Amino acid sequence: MKYLTAFVSALATVDLVSAATGYIHSERSSGSLRKRFTSNNPYVTTEGSVCTVKPMGGARDDGPNLLYAFDLCGSTALIDLPGYYTVETVLQTNLKNVEIRLSGAISYTPNIDYWSPASIYLTYQNATTYFFLSGSGVTLHGGGTINANGQTWWNYYAQNKNAGIAGGSSRTFARPIPLTVGNASNIVVDDISIINSPFWHNFVYQSTDVTYSNIQISSISANASVEPANSDGWDIYRSSYVTVKDSNVQNGDDCVSFKPNSTYMTVENMICNGSHGISVGSLGQYAGETDIVANVYVRNISMSNAQNGARIKVFGGSNDTQSISGGGSGYVKNVTFQDFANDNVDNPIYVTQCYSSSAQQCQDHPSSLSISDVHFINVTGTASGLVANNTVATLECSAECVDITASGTQLAPKNGTVGSGKYLCANLQNETLLDFPCTDVPITKG
Repeated sequence: MKYLTAFVSALATVDLVSAATGYIHSERSSGSLRKRFTSNNPYVTTEGSVCTVKPMGGARDDGPNLLYAFDLCGSTALIDLPGYYTVETVLQTNLKNVEIRLSGAISYTPNIDYWSPASIYLTYQNATTYFFLSGSGVTLHGGGTINANGQTWWNYYAQNKNAGIAGGSSRTFARPIPLTVGNASNIVVDDISIINSPFWHNFVYQSTDVTYSNIQISSISANASVEPANSDGWDIYRSSYVTVKDSNVQNGDDCVSFKPNSTYMTVENMICNGSHGISVGSLGQYAGETDIVANVYVRNISMSNAQNGARIKVFGGSNDTQSISGGGSGYVKNVTFQDFANDNVDNPIYVTQCYSSSAQQCQDHPSSLSISDVHFINVTGTASGLVANNTVATLECSAECVDITASGTQLAPKNGTVGSGKYLCANLQNETLLDFPCTDVPITKG
């Protein structure tokens, strides 16, 4: 089937990533190829090609010692991080064939005055980061934790909202991402917990062949009146062949989000709670920009207590050449959501070409970004009842959407039965490709 064939290359790439990781181990075990490092830093010890960082203790900043290890042991080495590290220094790497074994914890200080201006600016939606992991053939694993101590940020943001443009951050109040894989290739992140992020938890930025597995994500506020904001599990931008699998996310925004120019994506075997869904987009926000998301396969998802389940979100069009709220061009194509179980989800299926756009704008200027070749297979479960009239799915296009199919759909409204829910549709080319009856509606605000 055509929506699966595009993923043959992606699956082959996972093998290449594994091969890269094996290369690290085999080269370190070879006496003739083994590198030896000598440290002049009392907190970085070396034994052959293994470099171990000792925490300083006393809440002192371990960031400079981590940077020293990344520089000294940046090629064909193992960097061992077994302790608890307090970090108040921006981390940036350029590694080659390196294994980072984090069995301890990295804890970023909650120092807004330092981090907000110092964190690395990443352009898209004003995002910044504490840790820019760059290079090739890198594995980060070990069962450890990255703790961003987000409560301080959430409390401040609740009282001083300066959200920027559709990204929730700004240059005057930048909320850093705990881990960004950027300008990188052949990267594996496995068996790591990332908790209490001020902003998105993970960002894949201009990278290829990246695999995340066995990741535990949690951002839960200790203050019932203050919620974590923009706490996406993953955002992926200008990247290809990215896999996210076998992971558990407890947050209050997208579980995984495919941002502009994400291609050959695989997300599978995920548990998402409190989420805004597995989301394609948002796209088409900026006039004159071309956004593409293509060849995406999402499978075996458990989505609970969420705003959305399987979601595609595209801005409306605009006649303003300087618009930052719609008018971008491009396409969404070849996207499959399969074996997607919903429990208490507001919109188990949600497609819109009017995201953050007024109904009048979408009527006057339909989206310039097309949606086609999208497939919903075995989407099941229950809606929350927060959307009126027993609605369980909305597929709302301001321009015509093409080749949208659904099979095996088994959705029920709250306190209702399968088949009793309402499916709202607008501007679908062929509703007969769906296995549920559409109620045709006018475009509303997305």
